Amino acid sequence: MDRPVFHFATVQNERVSWDFRRNCSVTPRQLAACFGLMALVSLTIGGFCWYQGAVLVLPFASLELVAVGTAFVVYARHALDGDRIWLEGSLLVVESENAGEMVRREFQRAWVRIEQAEHGQSLIEICCHGQRVPVGRFVRNELRPRLASELRMALVAA
Repeated sequence: MDRPVFHFATVQNERVSWDFRRNCSVTPRQLAACFGLMALVSLTIGGFCWYQGAVLVLPFASLELVAVGTAFVVYARHALDGDRIWLEGSLLVVESENAGEMVRREFQRAWVRIEQAEHGQSLIEICCHGQRVPVGRFVRNELRPRLASELRMALVAA
């Protein structure tokens, strides 16, 4: 029997895996380096202004850094969010990371159902024994039906 062709999955030996991540252009480490450099420049300028007699520049520069730092922290918490699904042998594993919290669920392949509303705009749900795990939040809406059919195909492939 021919092996199925997957568009979203990576096949290694007997393992089929899907990895979906948020599309972020900057990693948290790069963001921290950028913020550190920005803070150094702002505080240097603020300190120079303080020395020259403009004492209000430094407190406002500090306030600005607190606001920007807060925004960076909110961004960085979700920069590594993603879903990882893999199928190996009789086991389907779904790992979802959100704000640094990893949730892992394991299902028996024979009992898994893949569901999605007909309009294709909703998330894909992996269902088994009363549990429903939504996946596909980092996949464009128009590609979700294709992903759902690929997951179904992988489940029935030997």
